[in-house]
Amino acid sequence: MELEQALPALIALDFHLFEVFINTISELKPKYIKELKKMVDDSGSTVKSVHPFTSGFESFLLFSDYQRRSKDGLEFYKLYFHAANLLGAEILVLHGQRNDKRSRISEKEYFEHYAQLYALGKTFGVTVAQENVNLFRSDEPAFIERMREYLGDDCAFVLDVKQAVRAGEDPYQMCRAMGEKLVHVHINDNKPGEDCLLPGSGNMDFAALKQLMRNFGYDGDLIIEVYRRNFGELNELLGAKKVVDSLIY
Repeated sequence: MELEQALPALIALDFHLFEVFINTISELKPKYIKELKKMVDDSGSTVKSVHPFTSGFESFLLFSDYQRRSKDGLEFYKLYFHAANLLGAEILVLHGQRNDKRSRISEKEYFEHYAQLYALGKTFGVTVAQENVNLFRSDEPAFIERMREYLGDDCAFVLDVKQAVRAGEDPYQMCRAMGEKLVHVHINDNKPGEDCLLPGSGNMDFAALKQLMRNFGYDGDLIIEVYRRNFGELNELLGAKKVVDSLIY
């Protein structure tokens, strides 16, 4: 389903807080973004975050030892920051570098590259938040802890439950690693053999997760993030919405 079709369908189900996944470069054009913004405004909705379609290429674009390409990558990401500004979004979700043993940048250099993007985002009023992602450098709580220790106040994180499960990590421990720098949550459910389900369809102890986030002062939003193959009819989303609403209110 195209973005301009999915958004009205979700609004019709009484969803009013969104993360917009930019799927292709034409969706970064101001005319297109403004059309989405009109749908959002007309329904009294809000866009909290944007997700780049270039997430899979960030190793090459942003975390390269080829300085000119990294600088060009920063320039390209200004398009996302402009889109976020037009949509009123506060957060850009970052995957970062793949967990590739052939990488020619050190962990410290990774943190420095991230810091440049984080600082650039701040000039647009957008927070670049590192997500924990399976098969990426960020898939281990220990890496997140070291990143937070090295960067101090100049970092932010997105917790994604399913990505922690896929990486064989404890999502609660990942949340602890992010601590008070947690700014955004992709919430989903899981059970043995299925790592991405609608909230309420698996075995996650959401009450425990809620308490853990509160311990770190998190009072932000919870974005349901699943793939289209993870549910049948759109109406199934309503049950998940009730589960998530119960965690917020």
